[in-house]
Amino acid sequence: MSEIQLSVNLNKVALIRNSRGRNLPDLEKVAQDAVAFGADGITLHPRPDERHAKKADIYTLKHSLQVELNVEGYPSEEFLRMIEKVKPAQCTLVPDPPEALTSNAGWDTLKNKYLLLDIIQRIQSAGVRASIFVETNLDHIEAAREIGTDRIELYTEAYATEYANGNPDAVAPYARSAAFAHELGLGVNAGHDLNLDNLAHFAKEVPNLAEVSIGHALVCDALYYGLETTIKRYKECLAN
Repeated sequence: MSEIQLSVNLNKVALIRNSRGRNLPDLEKVAQDAVAFGADGITLHPRPDERHAKKADIYTLKHSLQVELNVEGYPSEEFLRMIEKVKPAQCTLVPDPPEALTSNAGWDTLKNKYLLLDIIQRIQSAGVRASIFVETNLDHIEAAREIGTDRIELYTEAYATEYANGNPDAVAPYARSAAFAHELGLGVNAGHDLNLDNLAHFAKEVPNLAEVSIGHALVCDALYYGLETTIKRYKECLAN
């Protein structure tokens, strides 16, 4: 079984930086340190208002990192042009409108099939691996394969909520979805509200998981444990 990769989302680090209008904390330095501490990749999700990650951060990290850069976002024309210029390792498409506080749903890949088909082809033509944010609807996952995406990212908020309420069986739809996606030839990522409490169970039960992207909880934990210890603890959850 391949090792599950941990991509650390640094949006909340960028948010702290932006609150004072200066380069503190230095996002590039934090990214490099996260990699030195064991992160397999870095994720950023620049929003149109640049309230946390900025477009300039994408260009900076692309040239300074030796690990995979995953750029998330809604596929506006401006976003797609940036992807074509930067050429990150992976682009993850999310259906968030510009005013959304955070990602809160997966794509309806049936309703948006032809829109996404053209966008996925455009991303792949730039030499970038394409991923689509989806829920555990098997029809939507099958449509994602028909669209031609390389991977899906399972939206895990429902699992995290149910697990915190004492329902570990909430992982079952994700396990089924991951197995189904693998049968279709899709890579499987996951993210949203995964944390030190629920990650190990998720990683143990969900087959064929290639990567998890974790930001908010990891940055919160780092306030208590420090970044190095926090990343090591998340990696232990994935290894166990």
